[in-house]
Amino acid sequence: MAGLLFDSSVYIAALRQGDLSILQTRRAQRTGAADSAPLWLSTVVLAELLVGAREQRDRRPLLEMEQQFLRLKRVVVPEQRDWRLAGQVLAEMGKRYGYEQVGQVRLFNDALIAMSAARLGFTVITRNAKDCRRIAALRPFQWEDTGD
Repeated sequence: MAGLLFDSSVYIAALRQGDLSILQTRRAQRTGAADSAPLWLSTVVLAELLVGAREQRDRRPLLEMEQQFLRLKRVVVPEQRDWRLAGQVLAEMGKRYGYEQVGQVRLFNDALIAMSAARLGFTVITRNAKDCRRIAALRPFQWEDTGD
Protein backbone atom coordinates (compact mmCIF):
# COMPACT_ATOMS: atom_id res chain seq x y z
CA MET A 1 0.00 0.00 0.00
CA ALA A 2 1.47 3.33 -1.04
CA GLY A 3 1.35 5.88 1.70
CA LEU A 4 2.62 9.36 2.38
CA LEU A 5 4.03 10.95 5.52
CA PHE A 6 4.34 14.70 5.96
CA ASP A 7 7.38 15.53 7.99
CA SER A 8 7.21 18.28 10.59
CA SER A 9 8.51 20.93 8.20
CA VAL A 10 5.39 20.62 6.02
CA TYR A 11 2.99 21.01 8.95
CA ILE A 12 5.02 23.82 10.52
CA ALA A 13 5.16 25.85 7.29
CA ALA A 14 1.38 25.58 6.85
CA LEU A 15 0.66 26.40 10.50
CA ARG A 16 2.94 29.43 10.42
CA GLN A 17 0.91 30.69 7.46
CA GLY A 18 -2.23 30.21 9.54
CA ASP A 19 -3.42 27.21 7.49
CA LEU A 20 -5.06 24.94 10.05
CA SER A 21 -6.70 22.94 7.23
CA ILE A 22 -3.49 20.92 6.91
CA LEU A 23 -4.47 19.23 10.18
CA GLN A 24 -7.56 17.86 8.38
CA THR A 25 -5.64 16.42 5.42
CA ARG A 26 -6.01 12.63 5.11
CA ARG A 27 -5.02 12.14 1.48
CA ALA A 28 -2.26 13.89 -0.42
CA GLN A 29 -0.84 13.89 -3.90
CA ARG A 30 2.80 13.65 -4.90
CA THR A 31 4.13 15.94 -7.58
CA GLY A 32 3.34 14.43 -10.95
CA ALA A 33 1.21 11.62 -9.51
CA ALA A 34 -2.16 11.01 -11.09
CA ASP A 35 -3.89 9.91 -7.90
CA SER A 36 -3.75 10.88 -4.27
CA ALA A 37 -2.49 8.47 -1.62
CA PRO A 38 -3.45 7.96 2.01
CA LEU A 39 -1.66 10.24 4.41
CA TRP A 40 -0.23 8.69 7.57
CA LEU A 41 0.88 10.38 10.79
CA SER A 42 4.25 9.57 12.30
CA THR A 43 4.33 9.64 16.08
CA VAL A 44 7.73 11.32 15.77
CA VAL A 45 6.18 14.17 13.78
CA LEU A 46 3.34 14.49 16.27
CA ALA A 47 5.84 14.73 19.14
CA GLU A 48 7.81 17.43 17.30
CA LEU A 49 4.65 19.43 16.67
CA LEU A 50 3.56 19.13 20.29
CA VAL A 51 6.95 20.39 21.49
CA GLY A 52 6.27 23.62 19.59
CA ALA A 53 2.69 23.96 20.85
CA ARG A 54 3.23 25.87 24.05
CA GLU A 55 -0.40 26.70 24.81
CA GLN A 56 -3.32 24.32 25.30
CA ARG A 57 -5.19 26.06 22.45
CA ASP A 58 -2.27 25.16 20.15
CA ARG A 59 -2.13 21.53 21.33
CA ARG A 60 -5.86 20.82 21.03
CA PRO A 61 -5.99 20.66 17.19
CA LEU A 62 -2.88 18.46 17.16
CA LEU A 63 -4.43 16.03 19.62
CA GLU A 64 -7.65 16.00 17.59
CA MET A 65 -5.60 15.21 14.48
CA GLU A 66 -3.93 12.36 16.35
CA GLN A 67 -7.32 10.91 17.32
CA GLN A 68 -8.52 11.06 13.72
CA PHE A 69 -5.45 9.21 12.46
CA LEU A 70 -5.83 6.65 15.25
CA ARG A 71 -9.45 6.01 14.22
CA LEU A 72 -8.27 5.49 10.64
CA LYS A 73 -5.49 3.17 11.90
CA ARG A 74 -2.93 5.26 10.01
CA VAL A 75 -0.35 6.05 12.67
CA VAL A 76 3.28 5.10 12.12
CA VAL A 77 5.18 4.12 15.25
CA PRO A 78 8.92 3.46 14.86
CA GLU A 79 9.97 -0.10 15.58
CA GLN A 80 13.17 -1.25 17.24
CA ARG A 81 14.85 -1.75 13.85
CA ASP A 82 14.01 1.84 12.83
CA TRP A 83 15.75 3.16 15.94
CA ARG A 84 18.83 1.04 15.26
CA LEU A 85 19.05 2.04 11.62
CA ALA A 86 18.59 5.72 12.47
CA GLY A 87 21.49 5.49 14.91
CA GLN A 88 23.67 3.75 12.32
CA VAL A 89 22.83 6.31 9.64
CA LEU A 90 23.71 9.21 11.93
CA ALA A 91 26.96 7.58 13.00
CA GLU A 92 27.94 7.28 9.34
CA MET A 93 26.85 10.85 8.62
CA GLY A 94 28.99 12.07 11.50
CA LYS A 95 31.96 10.19 10.12
CA ARG A 96 31.43 11.57 6.61
CA TYR A 97 30.46 15.16 7.34
CA GLY A 98 31.74 15.84 10.84
CA TYR A 99 29.64 15.47 13.94
CA GLU A 100 29.32 19.22 14.51
CA GLN A 101 28.11 19.90 10.96
CA VAL A 102 25.57 17.13 10.99
CA GLY A 103 23.84 18.22 14.17
CA GLN A 104 23.04 14.62 14.96
CA VAL A 105 20.54 15.29 17.71
CA ARG A 106 18.56 17.57 15.41
CA LEU A 107 18.67 14.97 12.64
CA PHE A 108 17.76 11.98 14.77
CA ASN A 109 14.02 12.54 14.37
CA ASP A 110 14.41 12.98 10.60
CA ALA A 111 16.35 9.72 10.39
CA LEU A 112 13.77 7.92 12.51
CA ILE A 113 10.94 9.16 10.30
CA ALA A 114 12.91 8.11 7.21
CA MET A 115 13.63 4.61 8.52
CA SER A 116 9.97 4.10 9.46
CA ALA A 117 8.84 5.27 6.02
CA ALA A 118 11.41 3.03 4.30
CA ARG A 119 10.20 -0.02 6.23
CA LEU A 120 6.63 0.62 5.11
CA GLY A 121 7.44 1.71 1.56
CA PHE A 122 5.99 5.18 2.20
CA THR A 123 7.15 8.48 0.74
CA VAL A 124 8.14 11.33 3.05
CA ILE A 125 6.96 14.75 1.91
CA THR A 126 9.34 17.41 3.24
CA ARG A 127 10.55 20.97 2.98
CA ASN A 128 13.97 19.83 4.16
CA ALA A 129 15.62 18.38 1.05
CA LYS A 130 19.20 18.77 2.27
CA ASP A 131 18.81 16.47 5.27
CA CYS A 132 16.65 13.95 3.38
CA ARG A 133 19.21 13.77 0.60
CA ARG A 134 22.00 13.04 3.09
CA ILE A 135 19.99 10.39 4.93
CA ALA A 136 18.85 8.73 1.68
CA ALA A 137 22.45 8.56 0.44
CA LEU A 138 23.23 6.27 3.37
CA ARG A 139 19.95 4.39 3.71
CA PRO A 140 17.64 4.77 0.72
CA PHE A 141 14.04 5.82 1.26
CA GLN A 142 11.48 7.59 -0.88
CA TRP A 143 11.11 11.30 -0.29
CA GLU A 144 9.89 14.34 -2.13
CA ASP A 145 10.63 18.01 -1.62
CA THR A 146 7.57 20.26 -1.69
CA GLY A 147 9.64 22.76 -3.63
CA ASP A 148 8.32 25.66 -1.54
